[in-house]
Amino acid sequence: MNTRMRRAAVAVAATTMAVSLAACGSAKESGSASKTSGAAKGDDITIGLLLPENQTARYEKFDKPLIEKKISELTNGKAKVIYANAKQDATLQNQQVDTMITNKVDALIVDSVDSKAIAGSVKKAKDADIPVVAFDRLAEGPIDGYTSFDNEEVGHVQGKALLTALGAKAKDGQIVMMNGAVTDPNAALFKKGAHAELDGKVNIGKEYDTKEWKPENANANMEAAITALGKDKIIGVYSANDGMAGGIITALKAGGFTKLPPVTGQDAELAGVQRIVAGEQFASVYKPYAPEAAAAAEMAVALAKGEKLDSIAKEKVSSPTTKDIPSVLVPVVSLTKDNINDTVIKDGVYTVAEICTPKYKAACDALGLK
Repeated sequence: MNTRMRRAAVAVAATTMAVSLAACGSAKESGSASKTSGAAKGDDITIGLLLPENQTARYEKFDKPLIEKKISELTNGKAKVIYANAKQDATLQNQQVDTMITNKVDALIVDSVDSKAIAGSVKKAKDADIPVVAFDRLAEGPIDGYTSFDNEEVGHVQGKALLTALGAKAKDGQIVMMNGAVTDPNAALFKKGAHAELDGKVNIGKEYDTKEWKPENANANMEAAITALGKDKIIGVYSANDGMAGGIITALKAGGFTKLPPVTGQDAELAGVQRIVAGEQFASVYKPYAPEAAAAAEMAVALAKGEKLDSIAKEKVSSPTTKDIPSVLVPVVSLTKDNINDTVIKDGVYTVAEICTPKYKAACDALGLK
């Protein structure tokens, strides 16, 4: 086990322990809510939950119900969660923050559409004595807590997966890099980690930052890459997530690839897992949503009650505007056909029946997914 993997394993254990502990302490200490007036709140609190979009399956299927469930558990079912989805519209999300402020929520969990554009709204919330937890993406502004995955490590995992797939042929042609949206700070970290693995080991023929993470934009970019490089020169594709991988693979098929080059991904979306089973996508990145959601819920509840985050957030992360934000970073796992049983199926993310529809039954049988 290398140093990075040992560090990830230790972080898994630390995260598991951290999210199971209730926060305690004074609101006047570091990493605490800004609310200092009035009596400490009990379980009867209101948490605002703002998610960025509904095209990626994880937000509505996993994050929202997991966060709501954890908040309910932490407050004996007494807390109220007000939910809104920005549908990839930064302006709408700012309006949603205004609504949450008007509704006088006790804390906000925000997964920003645009990390910079949300900064003014985060400050408005802070000015209204509403602490803000940045979820999954590190928003700018006076954030009180942050939870996400080790996003640079995600890029390392993706880059290593692509190199594994290419093997000795890594320099026999060119790869295409399909990065995420420039408005998402995570995308820059994915890219940084991937480049650290790939630079000097492969030839990067074309590289794109994909607007709004949309599969159709990745599809158009891939079509342009095929035209520019020629299908005989492309030996692999770094895709920053599974949604874009779907658009990329559609373009590869339409571009005349009889044998698909290895394509990476992220999020372990059902369609991505099925493509891995079918041999169309080489790998994804499995991100255990439960500990991330639990950390967000723990922090929001603690902050809403005026408690500090020392027992929850063991790390510090800085944004361009705020230093040393109390943070929980959850490790990730490379997902290939070899460990589907031990990851998404074992953790109950998907059942074998959900993955192995009639279209994929033969491939599932070959992998022993029964």
